[in-house]
Amino acid sequence: MDNKKDDRYYIEKIKHNIQFLITHTKGLSLEDFQKDEVLLDSVMFRFIQISECIKKLTLEFKTQHYEIPWRDIQGLRNRIVHEYGNVDMIIVYDSVSRDIYTIFDLFNSIHI
Repeated sequence: MDNKKDDRYYIEKIKHNIQFLITHTKGLSLEDFQKDEVLLDSVMFRFIQISECIKKLTLEFKTQHYEIPWRDIQGLRNRIVHEYGNVDMIIVYDSVSRDIYTIFDLFNSIHI
């Protein structure tokens, strides 16, 4: 069994987390999103996981894929982690209702 943790490994983990976000939030209204505390925690956890995987990608890989907004993704993670009790849920909702689809397409266009 190959447990090599390389760029391919982290990209697959990122894709898996993005798919989770899409599956569990698609078509959800802001009101319903804000009412579901377990989903909120799950969504924020997945964004953190995505960012942690991004940190482990090689600089060469990130440079080759400059079209992905690496800093923006990590910026959301930093807001969640460092301001957890004061996270603006509208920003998180916008991320899962709009931005995540663009990110999903960008990651799916990567062939490694």
